[in-house]
Formats: sequence, C-alpha cells, structure tokens
Amino acid sequence: MKPLQQRINTIEETICQACERVGRTRDEVTVIAVTKQVSEERTQNVLDEGIIHLGENRPEGLLNKQHAIPQGAVWHFIGSVQSRKVKEIIERIDYLHSLDRLSLAKEIQKRAVEPVDCFVQVNVSFEDSKSGLSPAETLGFIEALKDFDKIRVIGLMTMAPLTEDQDTIREVFRGLRELRDELAAKKMQHAPLTKLSMGMSNDYSIAIEEGATHVRIGTALVGSESEGDE
Repeated sequence: MKPLQQRINTIEETICQACERVGRTRDEVTVIAVTKQVSEERTQNVLDEGIIHLGENRPEGLLNKQHAIPQGAVWHFIGSVQSRKVKEIIERIDYLHSLDRLSLAKEIQKRAVEPVDCFVQVNVSFEDSKSGLSPAETLGFIEALKDFDKIRVIGLMTMAPLTEDQDTIREVFRGLRELRDELAAKKMQHAPLTKLSMGMSNDYSIAIEEGATHVRIGTALVGSESEGDE
C-alpha cells in the first residue's frame, strides 16, 4: 500500500472513531485536503484517491493547481484573501472559509456572478496572530450581510491554538459550535449556519467530537514532499 493510501486509511479510521464516540455518522464530515504546500502532481494523486475537496490559501497556488487540474475537484479557499485579490479567485472557488470583514464582503458582492458559500471566520481563542471576528462581533457582522445576495453564510470557521492541551483546544471548538447554534436559532434567511469548519491535522478528531462538518487536513493527509514520501 502506498503511503498516501495509508494516511487516508488512518484518517478515515480516526474520523469514524470520533463520530462513533459522539453519536454522529461519517457522512456528516467533509475532509478537505489542504494542498497548499505540495505539487500539482501530489494534488492530482490525492484527487485520484477519491478526496475531491481541496484547499488552497493563496490565489497563485489556487490558479496553478486549477490550471493543472481542470476538473473533478471542489475548491475551498481557506486563507485570508486581500480585497484586491477577490476578482482573481471568486469565480474559481466553491467555498470561502475566511470571510471576516465588510470590505471583503463588498468586493465579493461586486465581483461574484453566482452566490458564494462562505464561512465567517471567528477568532474564538482571541489570539493576536489569528484573523477573524471576535464572538461578540459575529452577529452584527452577519446581520450586515443580509442585503449581499452574492454571499451565503453557511457556517463559521475557527482555528484552535497551537498547543498540546486538549482541553484548551476542545474549549475553542465548543465555543464556535455554541456560537453557531446561538446564531442559527435566529433563522436568518441569508445565513443558514449549518456548517462548522474547524480542525486540522493535529486536532481534527477533537473538532469532529465538537461538531465540525468540515476538517482541513494538510500534512497528515497529503504528506510532505520535502521528506520524499508519496
């Protein structure tokens, strides 16, 4: 078995176990392969293994991958995007995971032809190094998007701190879920808020236990070409 297949099998087993622990089903979780640090060839290998959701965090990386892989993938833009770069990517992605300011929303509204599924990024951990709205700002921001017909707020996104303290990680993910539930209860037509994008290579099992619908897995799935694996 190839290393890539082994990694996918390990991830699948971990996801199934996490779902079982909390009474969820496997089909509630979408795996996004974060391909930002690997080649077009490695990305195609991931796609060939049946992982169709691919995540990029830079416009240049997205465009290069799409040129090499013209069909078969569902594209997620998972990094912060400058307003001036929106025109380069907005018609090329299926999901945006980093909506966090009104200037970006206005540019999407101006440039998008069809509505874009967006996650609003929330800085639950209040880390200066992370982008995103504070939890207290999130409702007002989403309410301000009600007249933006090119934006559909499908959920919230966050990143946990880089720590081995699983209680801290869990608290962040639980905080996002509780915020999502609170906002979803308001039944805003433009913001169904049914999704949670949270969890990466080191913490996706905790994220799933706390309700993640989309996990963004990089090295643990795609490997590292600098180390020569496949």
